[in-house]
Amino acid sequence: MPNAHNRHDKMKATDHTEDSREQILYLLKTRGAQTARFVADNLRISVVGARQHLNLMVEDGLLTRFNRAEKVGRPTGYWELTEKAQQRFPDRHGDLTVKLIDNVREIFGEQGLNALINQREKESLAEYGSALANCKSLGARVKKLAEIRSQEGYMAEAVQERRGVWLLLENHCPICAAARQCQSFCRSELAIFQQCLPQARVERCEYLLEGARRCAYRIALHA
Repeated sequence: MPNAHNRHDKMKATDHTEDSREQILYLLKTRGAQTARFVADNLRISVVGARQHLNLMVEDGLLTRFNRAEKVGRPTGYWELTEKAQQRFPDRHGDLTVKLIDNVREIFGEQGLNALINQREKESLAEYGSALANCKSLGARVKKLAEIRSQEGYMAEAVQERRGVWLLLENHCPICAAARQCQSFCRSELAIFQQCLPQARVERCEYLLEGARRCAYRIALHA
């Protein structure tokens, strides 16, 4: 039955294409704008194949392409996510959360909203502190923290920048709508990290709400 085989082959090709798309979306979400060569190397496909996927995703409104001048030679093409693509990474009940924040402000005022955020901070600090209790080194604590944050939807990574200095990278913010409405959530999260890592100085070095593509925290052992 050649027709059945053809349908099966088309279904396999479609599934493979969708898998590649999802990998590309994740790659550009976590690594920022990249070249076709970078995508090809990570997906283990040809550069021609990578460009085909990338150009189709541009047509679908998921990516945009731009040229970046390099030190030598002609400008190089880069692809990055569009707002449409960003929406494929979930914000935890964003519209509902914003409405609830507005309602709390209206009924209880700014003081009531701050009390709510402080209670969330206490609960998170207790949970994180318990999870980090057996981590002896700064690196182990940052890695564990990244693992917890990833489970919460932040697509987090722990990267050692140099000896005694780590980066906690959060490639997605699942409460972005709430944070835009009330930046006390961001203040609270920084305070949580600082209390969870008392042996280090913790500072936010990239901030999504100030135009960065992610939030990042530099964590350095006290001298």
